Amino acid sequence: MGYRRRKSRRDKLIEEQPGNEADVKEPSQPSFSQLSQNIEYLTKALKHSNDLKIRILQDGQAALLFFETLSDQEKLQANIFTPIESGNFDSISKLPNGKKTDDLEEALKVLLRGHALYIEEGNKSLVYFTVTTTYNRNVKEPDNEKVVRGSHEGFVENIMININLIRKRLEHRDLTIKYFRVGKKTNTNIAIAYMDGITNPELVKEIKKRIKSVTADTILSPGFMEEFIEDNPMSPFPQTLSTERPDRVIANVMSGKVALLAEGSPTVLILPSTFFMFYQSPDDYNSRWVSGTFIRIIRLMSFLIAIGLPAMYIAIIGFHFEVIPDDLVSPVKSAIEQIAYPPFVEAFIMVIIIELIREAGIRLPQPVGQTIGIVGGLVIGDAVIRAGLISNLMVIVVALTAIASFVVPSHELSTTLRFLTFPLIILASTLGFIGIVFGIMFILIHLVKLESFGNPYFAPVSPLRIKDLKDTFVRLPLFKLTNRPNDANPINEKSMGESREWKRSGKSKKSRQTKGTTQPK
Repeated sequence: MGYRRRKSRRDKLIEEQPGNEADVKEPSQPSFSQLSQNIEYLTKALKHSNDLKIRILQDGQAALLFFETLSDQEKLQANIFTPIESGNFDSISKLPNGKKTDDLEEALKVLLRGHALYIEEGNKSLVYFTVTTTYNRNVKEPDNEKVVRGSHEGFVENIMININLIRKRLEHRDLTIKYFRVGKKTNTNIAIAYMDGITNPELVKEIKKRIKSVTADTILSPGFMEEFIEDNPMSPFPQTLSTERPDRVIANVMSGKVALLAEGSPTVLILPSTFFMFYQSPDDYNSRWVSGTFIRIIRLMSFLIAIGLPAMYIAIIGFHFEVIPDDLVSPVKSAIEQIAYPPFVEAFIMVIIIELIREAGIRLPQPVGQTIGIVGGLVIGDAVIRAGLISNLMVIVVALTAIASFVVPSHELSTTLRFLTFPLIILASTLGFIGIVFGIMFILIHLVKLESFGNPYFAPVSPLRIKDLKDTFVRLPLFKLTNRPNDANPINEKSMGESREWKRSGKSKKSRQTKGTTQPK
């Protein structure tokens, strides 16, 4: 069960800090009755920025302020100037679509959000109108989370569109959205989404506390937030699952998790997360359960291949040559006897070359990136073998390791697996199989001790919960998954009733029909 830890002194200070209360009043500055004073205060606070436009109206008795880089000129014309020109209203302040404020600090915030601000001489009420312009890309499938079957929608950089994609699929009153502003300078709008009545209130409270404790000047994306709010930032394993798929977010929210969204980023964080969540894909549930289970088992096997295959090869060649079958001794010996470097150096060279090729393929434009992959895979690979720097067996081992690391549906965990390859290579080159065993034991101990927002990271294996194993190593049929995972301690564990009752009722009806039928003599 989560949230059993004693509160540290830092946690108590965060809770007692007045700046973290929801009802804390922001700094305010009452507006002036004189137009010139209001304009002077606002322009001075905005450092006389050149994209701040001031239009004098009504023979100098009023002014309209807006940022030309944030405001839509068509909305300005349609919502403000056209009604005035038509003669229906003699003053902009009387337009029905305006909102009033008498606080200049609030007026600064609405200006920075793209609103237009109307100020009159002798009137302390400031009126602002929504004229924000938006530039959004089309909703399309994320490039790094493609599926064969299922939805092909993905999040975009607009938080309102992202929340719309969630609400459009999850039309229920219990879906709750809470907004926060983080970043002293960036003032980034972030939101959390959860199901009231399913999500544990203690989890929501803990997430809110951690978000409010962030005092950084710059918060641009959920990736910035991740290191501030996760339990163990020094761990190589990601403790929050990032995704750009609405269907994946909804599935986790319905399981009692919390989704964290941020303005300007298509990435959504799922809180809390477990190790096995990173090996689950929407394809597992869109396909039949047998094939979904088969693919998931392959993914989990890739974890051991990705971190341990080069280390196993080095340990066998350097320490435990006797485990090689007799038929393979001669081919292996002929492959490595002409290599000048030991297997340890070979492995390091090849792993670094693979990482360089991968990073170059990501950073370069797509056509050039594909060329780099071909050049790296064929030209460099063949050249190092012919030069006698690397054995052909080592190339095969490192290539299989790289492929196994890319099988993981999560980019963050894939990076972690490639990183863990290095310490296991060092242990294998010094202690052989014993070093590999110690390394894997250390990794397992770390996974068992790790927590994500107070919940066990290696659940449901540690602590063991038999019911949740139905959707861990295997994926049983959906009608068998009647309970939500217990890793986030949801209030309501029951997710469905008997969904195949029709089969029982059909058998009973057929039995009654058989009994009522008389056989001819």
